[in-house]
Amino acid sequence: MRASGLNWQGLMEQLQTALPYTEVNDQSLVYFKYPKRTLSVNLPVRMDDGSVRVFKGFRTVHSTARGPSMGGVRLKAGLNAHECEVLAAIMTLKAAVADLPLGGAKGGVDVDPSTLSEHELQGLTRRYTTELVELIGKNEDILAPDVGSDQQIMAWILDAYSENTGETENGVVVGKPLSLGGSYASKDARGRSAALVAQRMLENAGQSMERARVAIFGFGDVGRKAAQTLSDAGAHVVAISDQHGATFASSGLDLAGLERHREETGSVQGFATDITPEEVLELDVDVLILAYDYGAINAGNAHAVRAAYVVEATNRAVLPEAERFLKSQGVTVLPDLVASIGGLIVNYLEWVQDASNFFWAEGEIEAAIDQRVNAAVDTVLEFMAQQGTDMRTAAYAIALNRLHGATVMRGVYP
Repeated sequence: MRASGLNWQGLMEQLQTALPYTEVNDQSLVYFKYPKRTLSVNLPVRMDDGSVRVFKGFRTVHSTARGPSMGGVRLKAGLNAHECEVLAAIMTLKAAVADLPLGGAKGGVDVDPSTLSEHELQGLTRRYTTELVELIGKNEDILAPDVGSDQQIMAWILDAYSENTGETENGVVVGKPLSLGGSYASKDARGRSAALVAQRMLENAGQSMERARVAIFGFGDVGRKAAQTLSDAGAHVVAISDQHGATFASSGLDLAGLERHREETGSVQGFATDITPEEVLELDVDVLILAYDYGAINAGNAHAVRAAYVVEATNRAVLPEAERFLKSQGVTVLPDLVASIGGLIVNYLEWVQDASNFFWAEGEIEAAIDQRVNAAVDTVLEFMAQQGTDMRTAAYAIALNRLHGATVMRGVYP
């Protein structure tokens, strides 16, 4: 389940497609092309055997035109500055589509966290935080979980930041444990929004999620919640993959039984009919949820996709050249800028709760997520109907207009 390459050129080509539907021109788009800053740091960490190993860390802030930046911390082998810059730009666009007062950021460390002990991972996390301490904060740049990081990582970041600054500032980190000022629904929001957007788009096309056949590529927190939400809506989840393999049942998988099987064995394999993760992408289904990482569908495998709807539950899951082909084949791609905004929305809600020191109940958080996701979908659908565009073009156009307006009002443009 390796992702293909991520590049800035593909993003800019898609933005250029959206320009005719915006108030933005090529000259003002120049301001979008350059991140506010990209930091590269060397992180020496003492390992359990007494040796010192140096890791490479990054943090990109793309934009603060609409508010402080917010974005994930990736712990991933092969991470580089370019990947952070592209994903930070996508976070800027996503925040604008969701109409949140935030800009985009992304960062992390080039490391496979599974190769480190807990002690080594904590030391690396604290070293990374210490290198960023003068550049992050609740009103500057807010860190969030991402690939390879979780609530424990966020807790260590919060503690390291507090030790370096001499005060506890919960809002510098989101995706924290509830006991440290975290929010309900933090793990579930992205999968929840992907399922909700898929339902809305089927309804908009005069179809129903009832008895729809669904495949899930990637079964972490996002894929798990999307699967359960769509199953509750009447869909038949027929295939699910994880990092070890995949399982398939033509009549639909028993998700509760699958969860128990995975807890016992560590994989979805062996639960029903074993297939490969690649075969999940090729199934003849109504909805394919991409919940792994960027580049799951690329130029090398797009020809094999037979789903009617492909949902980007994670950023850049369909690369531009693949999307062009899928569109020519009549496949509808529901882009990350809309489908996965639940994660950013719940992070925003956590940040607001920390700032006000007033915390909402679980039901209130879920209702707030759904309300904001539905509002974004309503706006995008209206734009699509008025302009005759696809969903990604509409989302980009809406985001660019909002960013353009904020930047002009701040007086950046001549």
